[in-house]
Amino acid sequence: MSTVTKTPRQIVEELDQYIIGQNKAKKSVAVALRNRYRRMQLDDVMQQDITPKNLLMIGPTGVGKTEIARRLAKIVNAPFVKVEATKFTEVGYVGRDVESMVRDLVEASITIVKKDQYSQVYSKAKKAAEDRLVKLLVPGIKKEKRQSTNQFDMMMQMMNGFQQNNDEEKEEVTDSIRVSRETVQSQLEKGQLEDREITIEVEEKKQTPTMNNGLEQMGIDLGDALNSLTPKKKIKRTVTVKEAREILINEESEKLVNSADIHSEAIKLAQNNGIIFIDEFDKITSKSESNGQVSREGVQRDILPIVEGSIVNTKYGTIETDHILFIASGAFHLSKPSDLIPELQGRFPIRVELDDLTAEDFVRILTEPNNALIKQYIALLKTENIDVTFTKEAIERLSHIAYNVNSETDNIGARRLHTILEKLLEDLLFESPDMSMGEITITEQYVNEKLGEISEDEDLSRYIL
Repeated sequence: MSTVTKTPRQIVEELDQYIIGQNKAKKSVAVALRNRYRRMQLDDVMQQDITPKNLLMIGPTGVGKTEIARRLAKIVNAPFVKVEATKFTEVGYVGRDVESMVRDLVEASITIVKKDQYSQVYSKAKKAAEDRLVKLLVPGIKKEKRQSTNQFDMMMQMMNGFQQNNDEEKEEVTDSIRVSRETVQSQLEKGQLEDREITIEVEEKKQTPTMNNGLEQMGIDLGDALNSLTPKKKIKRTVTVKEAREILINEESEKLVNSADIHSEAIKLAQNNGIIFIDEFDKITSKSESNGQVSREGVQRDILPIVEGSIVNTKYGTIETDHILFIASGAFHLSKPSDLIPELQGRFPIRVELDDLTAEDFVRILTEPNNALIKQYIALLKTENIDVTFTKEAIERLSHIAYNVNSETDNIGARRLHTILEKLLEDLLFESPDMSMGEITITEQYVNEKLGEISEDEDLSRYIL
């Protein structure tokens, strides 16, 4: 799996499709990502010496810090995890160990590599799955199997699981069954049986107990260890042919790929392309402490070796964290970056301050991005055969209400738009299934009728918007 070859300008252009403003932050993350590509072009000795320039994003909630990091990972198809610094506790206390974020990153990497490997064997897996589907839809005549009277054989059968024996049972295929299977095969290829229900046997997903902190630090998953000691149990499920095909394709894909190769590739991908986003970084400064809390400085000291570069044990093997990109973020209202321990400050050399959102930014957020909120609500109501349009004045009024409520109460950034739009369209969303009207226009007057009084009353807006 190759490293991204997009230029910083191309990365910023793609981020622009989802995030309004914050050009300084976009530029910084794009450069950090391109530097990874540049590093991979160098010789091995030089590669080891060049470490990623970790970023510290500073800004209030709802201005796009998390979204920038998440979209960045999607653009380059890189393993990505988001963690909250406040969820970690100092070693020796009850809570999550800081190394768990690296193990979570490896899990995300496994998912990416597995998806890529499965896509390479998809055609073979699909053919095998459809062959199984045909046999399930038109079963053969099963030959009776003699039961062994040998006690040792019977014990081995129990240990291996009876489902394996059932899979190996011989079946007799008559000419009429063969003709029926050919007919069903043709119908499957034409998509004529997609909604037909079928009963299949699938492997039971066992509930694994949460790893305790000691085992987690050693990279041992107790649930996996227990599962490997017990035989795989199959359960029957009744699903449509369409769903059954996907389940069987997944099973067949698993047989065609090498899990050891997947694990090795995933470790490499996480090491070289992984992104860990640590939110609420400002909450682990010494100034954020209050009586009764575990030492936040202790958490900083535990995070430090991970960011500096260390080896972490996972159930898939060891991973080096030297070249993982760390992006930390926090509002830093009550504290400042200099309140972090000096060693940790030095590991986040790039500081980016994100701008507060203006009313004009809210107008753009509502209309411009590919996933703009107004586009989402228009699409939702379209499913009820209601065509909704928003006038320019209505959008501007919504934006000013959002900006004013943020100024007068808590500033939660663009998240305020979710609350305001939901309140504005509450009646329409409730009544739309019973309405006969085909077109509705949301005007400035409609916005004022629904939200005017609430937004002008500080007590009401605090609790409702």
